[in-house]
Amino acid sequence: MKQQPLESRIAKIVEPAIKDLGFDLYCVKIIGEDGSKTVQIMAEDPATKRLGIDDCTKISRAVSAVLDVEDPIAGRYRLEISSPGIDRILFKPEHFDLYKGFEAKIEIDTPNDDGQRRFRGHILGMANDNVRLKTDTGEVEIPFASLSKAKLVLTDELIKATSNKQV
Repeated sequence: MKQQPLESRIAKIVEPAIKDLGFDLYCVKIIGEDGSKTVQIMAEDPATKRLGIDDCTKISRAVSAVLDVEDPIAGRYRLEISSPGIDRILFKPEHFDLYKGFEAKIEIDTPNDDGQRRFRGHILGMANDNVRLKTDTGEVEIPFASLSKAKLVLTDELIKATSNKQV
């Protein structure tokens, strides 16, 4: 999915600090406009794919210090540290292989040849830079570059898998 240049820049700045604490950076999102901008940083423990409140606090302190020094954001902003959650956004091509078999909602920038922009189905993985999805109407391949949103659907299967740390 497309990432704003500022999101990419912030990710490069904060990732080493997050790694030093033993966590993985999941993604950086900037929400809102100047004056009410929120920098949302999602991270997780690589072993459990979770992040507790104490972990968020540690990351927040480390990231705040790095952002204060680097100062990549013009004006005021609010920093938010969180886990990607169970029904997480799917942000990178490898996420579609990691969460193969689980249900997802996907939106693309412009409608496909059938006029469809939104899809829901079970992830079949990646093939040739396309997300493969099994929908109610059959299998579809969606170019990864055309994704505007992709998120896991909270289902009993997903809850069970994450509680057993199978994902």
